[in-house]
Amino acid sequence: MGASKTIEIPETVFFSAESIDELEDWLASRDPQFVRDMRRIRAEEDQQGRGTDLTELLKRWPVG
Repeated sequence: MGASKTIEIPETVFFSAESIDELEDWLASRDPQFVRDMRRIRAEEDQQGRGTDLTELLKRWPVG
């Protein structure tokens, strides 16, 4: 088995989140590679009229 990662979530974020989706959004926004990918997609694809399905992108970045 691979090494597990521990992620610390501040209490204020944990207790104020209204759903698992909100926690996943918070976690994704803290992942530098995910943020770079989203910025690249926005710059290279969305502005050119091409899009990437968010569901497909998130498959590469499982949270949880």
